[in-house]
Amino acid sequence: MSSTPVLVTGGSGFIAGHCILQLLAQGHTVRATLRSLTQGNAVRAALERSGLTHGERLTFVAADLMSDAGWAEAVEGVDIVLHVASPVQPGHVADENDLIRPAREGTLRVLRAARDAGVKRVVLTSAFHAVSWGWPRGDHTFTEDDWTILDGPGVDAYGRSKTLAERAAWDFIAAEGGGMTLVTMLPVAVMGPIMGTAISGSNHLVQRLLEGAMPGLPNLFIPIVDVRDVASAHLLAMTAPEAGGKRFLLSNGQALAMTEIAARLRAADLGDRATRVPTRRIPDLVLRVMSLFRAELRSVVHDLGRAKRTSNARAAALLGWHPRPADEAIVAAARSMVAGGVLKS
Repeated sequence: MSSTPVLVTGGSGFIAGHCILQLLAQGHTVRATLRSLTQGNAVRAALERSGLTHGERLTFVAADLMSDAGWAEAVEGVDIVLHVASPVQPGHVADENDLIRPAREGTLRVLRAARDAGVKRVVLTSAFHAVSWGWPRGDHTFTEDDWTILDGPGVDAYGRSKTLAERAAWDFIAAEGGGMTLVTMLPVAVMGPIMGTAISGSNHLVQRLLEGAMPGLPNLFIPIVDVRDVASAHLLAMTAPEAGGKRFLLSNGQALAMTEIAARLRAADLGDRATRVPTRRIPDLVLRVMSLFRAELRSVVHDLGRAKRTSNARAAALLGWHPRPADEAIVAAARSMVAGGVLKS
């Protein structure tokens, strides 16, 4: 058991919550940041519904990515930081700085506080959005050596925010990091059991399918990884000596077509929810025309009919990380939403 707490930023988040559950189950003491301590009871209750054990070893501290207040207290006496907090909003946003500023400035704020407190390692949650967006179409297999091309086609504000934040983190470590090491995690679309009643990230896709909110299935391919495996990779990266100074692409097999994802949901034991999942396909031309009038569709048009190839060889070799099948993430997400009563009728 670790007597020195591990700090997890953004404790109310989807990935962060699963990191907290696994840290506590493995015997660690956990300190988690929240924007306000008034969130504490709700976050703890959500964790308890998701199987929290040893909750007495979990404490909260107030800290916001856009303010210096609270961060010195948050990192005090900490050897390891899992910096998971970052705004998540793929697609069109009115002002890109609403995502880019807190992602980049918040990351630098956390790194400075961690360095000043003598933290040994920071594991930063980046994203596949920092790897594969803006590239020309082709059969390239994406790895940790690749970076998103910021001025390339299909890059949205979220992709820019994750890329700029991670770039800034590596620049900081090189110039001002001292003896602190950085590891970055690059998960593809994260799905899996929801935390409490909140639905976030790529789970929104499952939600929309189960609620019958999509008129049809676009010709898109989604690479998927289970949130429980994303959390386990973070924990493995905390202490693996070989992980320091490296990026890790967290992916699992081939990207699944939307038609395949829908088929998995229809085949699962989901009651009448499965009947709401659409079966018809939306022609590419229809989406291309719609994107002329709907800004939120413009970032996906470039990837119509394109299944991005990924490799998780580095995570397998250096972390001993072996993710579960994507099917499990999809069905677990759906079942948790049905059981939690969070879907619109």
